[in-house]
Amino acid sequence: MGGAAVDGLPGWVTLLRAPNPGPMTLDGTNTWVLRAPGESLGLVIDPGPLDESHLTRIAEHGPFRAILITHGHHDHVEGAARLSRLLGGTPVLAADDEHGEPFDGNLGVNDGFDVKMLSTPGHTADSVCFLVDHGNIRAMFTGDTILGRGSTVVAAPDGDLGSYLSSLEVLTAYPSVLMLPGHGPAQDDVAVLARGYLAHRQERLAQVEAALAAGAETPEQVVDLVYPDIDQAIRFAAIFSAKAQLDYLHHKNREWGTEAEGLDRL
Repeated sequence: MGGAAVDGLPGWVTLLRAPNPGPMTLDGTNTWVLRAPGESLGLVIDPGPLDESHLTRIAEHGPFRAILITHGHHDHVEGAARLSRLLGGTPVLAADDEHGEPFDGNLGVNDGFDVKMLSTPGHTADSVCFLVDHGNIRAMFTGDTILGRGSTVVAAPDGDLGSYLSSLEVLTAYPSVLMLPGHGPAQDDVAVLARGYLAHRQERLAQVEAALAAGAETPEQVVDLVYPDIDQAIRFAAIFSAKAQLDYLHHKNREWGTEAEGLDRL
């Protein structure tokens, strides 16, 4: 889907990968530690699961001004409260106040960084990305909105494909910006990846429409036709994605006053 993995990270970024590999987490959740040269306080993005050894490793890189959350899935946020305690009360900032303190989306210029939060719902309703500037380098921390490898699951009902496509469009406006995802390797251009994701989603939607025309009526039947060779370990995720795709097509056709065959039976 475009883009190229990078060989090294900026000197102010450290990757601490959580020990939670799996079909949905790839090599594990990426926790990003940011500290500008000469600055006493850093930032943490996505502390990951409630794994004591992982959280201790993060705490050893402290102190931090804040712990930032890209979205509320447990493999990104579960360890946040515990990490905050280990650090003596470092605030956890999240778009959804269920997972942290309210955050207006702009930390401003602090500790050598200019940090802005971009609302990028779709993977989840509360998904955000963090655009960080330091010196002449910009980096986009994408959480699960774009991964370093493979594609993102948009699972109904919390995930919404229409919102997700709009969020990808937002990210196409950042060409040549380093992408640091929640899973998988860093990539050299978030806009290239966003465009590749958009093309992939449109291709999948065409396949889903073809499956409906062939008689599929349920997400499970769509998966059988569109993903015939899928690993059974992640079939559930494909079903969730198919449900989101069907919801999107149903809504689109309702708005346009048309009706794809099969959608009226969902």
